[in-house]
Amino acid sequence: MKKDKLLAIGEALIDFAPVQTGVPLKDVLEFKRAVGGAPANVCGAFSKLGGRSGMITQLGADGFGDCIVEELEHFGIDTSMILRTGEANTALAFVSLGNDGSRDFSFYRNPSADMLFPAEALKKDWFNEAFALHFCSVALVPSPMRGAHDRAIQLAAKAQAIISFDPNVRLPLWADHEALRETIRSYIPKAHIVKISDEELEFITGKDDIYQAAEVLFTGNVELIIYTMGSSGAICLTKSTAARAAARSVQAVDTTGAGDGFIGAFLYQLCRDGIGASGLSALTRSQLENYIAYANVFCEYSVFGNGAIASYPTSGQLEDYISGSRG
Repeated sequence: MKKDKLLAIGEALIDFAPVQTGVPLKDVLEFKRAVGGAPANVCGAFSKLGGRSGMITQLGADGFGDCIVEELEHFGIDTSMILRTGEANTALAFVSLGNDGSRDFSFYRNPSADMLFPAEALKKDWFNEAFALHFCSVALVPSPMRGAHDRAIQLAAKAQAIISFDPNVRLPLWADHEALRETIRSYIPKAHIVKISDEELEFITGKDDIYQAAEVLFTGNVELIIYTMGSSGAICLTKSTAARAAARSVQAVDTTGAGDGFIGAFLYQLCRDGIGASGLSALTRSQLENYIAYANVFCEYSVFGNGAIASYPTSGQLEDYISGSRG
């Protein structure tokens, strides 16, 4: 059985992006909705490039949940692992955008339907074709969904899938920021790949230099660290090599989902090239440079549009963009 499917577990929600930019959230008068949630975005990037993906979450029995299912299906994401419940509503996130595309969030999920996903709902056969399982920290707040993550990671490990973790720090969701830090650090050793941004590094590791922080991050099962720096590019580390790729500075319209697009594009390339968990440590500097350069351009393309999945390019669109940039 071919293992070529990316699974992601966690939140799928509706992002309400502002029509006006450069004003704080309290002054935004009008919003446009877009399907989001970091794990769902990663599935979207993977599928739009031509891969197979599936989302594991729970949505409310409401119109927002219907909207999410319809859009994920539209982009080729398997929604058969999405549960529906009347016990809580679908999660919402209201966003304000700075003139540079930077974001400020306000979440409505106390609790939301995804937080109530029961661990016992996970099925072993969901992981039969899993190339990788991706997760973030937003859904690791104390809730049934956190237990579902624990079981999903166990099932993915038994299936010999890559386990990918993007902490995706969202401080407003945690009253106790130290609890968030401790939670993230407790899940890092469970992953083969850890993706971390320059805005998150010091909070998580206590270090502001990625090479020093690597001593903290290379723990447990971790074989690969991806460090993203926005327009400054990205660095990729294994225990034996390091690679760096530059990124161009462009005028961003909306950076929502850019980091999710990066890891989605990176995982897609691993899957395309048949690289599983056991092959991560053997990746060469040249391979890693190519992977992160491609993921950088994927992000660059995505920030020209609003929202996340809808702004991601297909493989053909990205190749045309790269060709045009070179030309």
